[in-house]
Amino acid sequence: MSHPQKVAVITGASRGIGAALVPAYRKLGYAVVAVARSVAESDDPEVLAVPVDVAEHGAGARIVDAALSRFGRIDTLVNNAGIFIGKPFTDYTDEDYDTVAGVNLRGFFEVSRSAIAAMLTRDGAGDDRGGHVVNISTSLVDHADSRVPSALASLTKGGLNAVTKALAIEYADRGIRVNTVALGVIRTPMHAPETYDALATLHPLGRIGEIGDVVDAIVYLENAPFVTGDILHVDGGQSAGR
Repeated sequence: MSHPQKVAVITGASRGIGAALVPAYRKLGYAVVAVARSVAESDDPEVLAVPVDVAEHGAGARIVDAALSRFGRIDTLVNNAGIFIGKPFTDYTDEDYDTVAGVNLRGFFEVSRSAIAAMLTRDGAGDDRGGHVVNISTSLVDHADSRVPSALASLTKGGLNAVTKALAIEYADRGIRVNTVALGVIRTPMHAPETYDALATLHPLGRIGEIGDVVDAIVYLENAPFVTGDILHVDGGQSAGR
């Protein structure tokens, strides 16, 4: 019996971790919906580019409608889009709050609500039921560091850690898994190369993480059907202590 092709929606897919996840999911045999505010069209007919800001009201419905129109289903959502602004708490502005909360929380809510609703349409369809949501968080939620003031990251990403467990339990009997990958510092365009040596000291393993470390963790979760409600730390030991 042939099985329908699975479909992954990846936000923040224009660069860094998100861009690397697109070929990783294609290698797994998934069609991919690549979402970012500015994302290039792909020559691969199994990759659909959807240019949208996930923080906008209605963005989730637009993304899911595009995915269903092109591929007919959604199996996995990777909430990779995120913003980090590090500064002392009293230096944050209203604009900082709106920007960070808009992407990290509103964006999660927008896309996850619509994607989970689409996954539920296959409820009761035997082996084809359910789905998977993967969120991206930070180990700073668990291990605050005075060298990295990051209250807005803890506020928003801590919310993702909490809702991961809530949704994992809420939808476990419907076959939908929800997990989070909590990161240390990863070598992405977010960080200037001249900061790498200093950032490496934040991790007991003595290096910063690579994009491939994160991709491998997410692929592991994709292939781990008995894992849900987990906060998987990919942080060089940062959350364990020093």
